[in-house]
Amino acid sequence: MTQALHEKLETSIDCVLFDLDGTLIDTAPDFTLVVNKLLAEHGKGPLSHEIIHLNVSNGARALVKSAFEIDEAHDDFANLLQRLLDLYFEQLNSTVATIYPGLDDLLKQLEAQNIPWGIVTNKPEKYSVRLLEKLHLSSRCSVLVCPDHVSETKPHPEPIFLALEKLGRNSERCVYIGDHIRDIQAAKNADVIAIAAAYGYLAADTKVEEWYADFILQSSEQTISLLNLLKFA
Repeated sequence: MTQALHEKLETSIDCVLFDLDGTLIDTAPDFTLVVNKLLAEHGKGPLSHEIIHLNVSNGARALVKSAFEIDEAHDDFANLLQRLLDLYFEQLNSTVATIYPGLDDLLKQLEAQNIPWGIVTNKPEKYSVRLLEKLHLSSRCSVLVCPDHVSETKPHPEPIFLALEKLGRNSERCVYIGDHIRDIQAAKNADVIAIAAAYGYLAADTKVEEWYADFILQSSEQTISLLNLLKFA
């Protein structure tokens, strides 16, 4: 299934919710810069973009573990984690992150049809808000739910429930798109349509079909075509 150029969105969904890193926005280039800057500060050589790419969806803690080959019990872990987060926040001022191909067109068509879209992420609000501001998406995004806003994070359904509540939508005609198994679990737990973003930050041996998503996107450019399949009476 390949999206035709400038394909028109013709669907009866009520809203579209996205995970952030690895689903709506390719943030790995920023993390490659800051992880390798942190390594350089400690006299260590750089990691490849490919290795960092695989760990982005697992968060900053996973990046520190991978880069320094330590666990959270290590004496230096907390300081390294905080330094990485500080470097990342600074990097967001000149972010090189980009929205995935085809998705800006989708967002424009959703907006034109008054179909709200939003983000449900495990990325803290401080970083999410700055990233969206720098990419000029803040005013377009109808709802942003971060860990700061809930007591339980994905795969718990609470963040998706909160997004739906803020949008005034129910679960029946809503889709949630994410590139991690916890995204699909959260969508299933919230009883929304679960779409796996297999183009995201997945290891080569990941078996996306074992996540039991309702649909799988191999490319972000397939999203409009897929959403056009979702028609309700």
